[in-house]
Amino acid sequence: MSDVLTAPHSRPIDLVPLYKALFLMVVAAFVAVPLLATVLGGFKTLGELRTNPFGLPTTWEWENYAGILLSQRYWQLLWNSTVISILTVVLTLIVASMAAFVFAHIKFYGSEMLLSYLTMGLLFPAATAILPLFIKVRDLGLLDSYFGVILPQVAFSLAMSILLLRRFFKDLPHELLEAALVDGCSYIDFFRYVTLPLSRPILATVGTIAFVHSWNSYLLPLVMLNSDALYPWPLGIMVYQGEYSSEWHLILAFITLTILPTVLIFIFAQKHIVAGLTAGAVKG
Repeated sequence: MSDVLTAPHSRPIDLVPLYKALFLMVVAAFVAVPLLATVLGGFKTLGELRTNPFGLPTTWEWENYAGILLSQRYWQLLWNSTVISILTVVLTLIVASMAAFVFAHIKFYGSEMLLSYLTMGLLFPAATAILPLFIKVRDLGLLDSYFGVILPQVAFSLAMSILLLRRFFKDLPHELLEAALVDGCSYIDFFRYVTLPLSRPILATVGTIAFVHSWNSYLLPLVMLNSDALYPWPLGIMVYQGEYSSEWHLILAFITLTILPTVLIFIFAQKHIVAGLTAGAVKG
């Protein structure tokens, strides 16, 4: 009998990783191209920026960045933004973590209704309440001060912060709380010595989100601040905008220098952010 030659079965090619890689490349390009164009635009003259917005500069104008870095106004704006953002993050983490712990572990009458009432804040942006917010801040005597911006930012950050922290706190082993209560540990001590040390990923996530939101906030500082000495960096861009034209090459250089801190914070906290957002997503 003649041998029958059979071709080996070919294994189907798995195209899913290829599609994922292509999708990630498209998303990365969608994010990176505007950032790269902003950085390069700061090295161009205004005329070249209009004729060649996305290409490399023919002549690198280092004076655009140097002039901003050597100006005292830039560092004053950066200081104001840093103070406002850091205080916003600290107050948001303190208030949101305590509220989330209560909603996660303590049952009381009306807790679900109160939580639903707080989360309703996600439905309304700050712009919808800017007039009553301005009147309330004015009545409290906080206009033209740091806390006139910080406290409203904290209030509008609480809803999302409480939701994220509450989910993480509920996913912690309940046996830890039971053992702590049996050993005579109070809720406050359990929150301070057990919950917070175990919640560093979600705290980093919430802190980073609150920092970036506060750092880039434009509307609240515009309404609440009158003194040029208290302006954060989003309001500082107005110095490059004239009545009839804008110095876009300087605006792009200024934006590049001011978003750099948030980019660095995200890079260093990326591991904790991903861990905090994905905690409890998969159980098994």
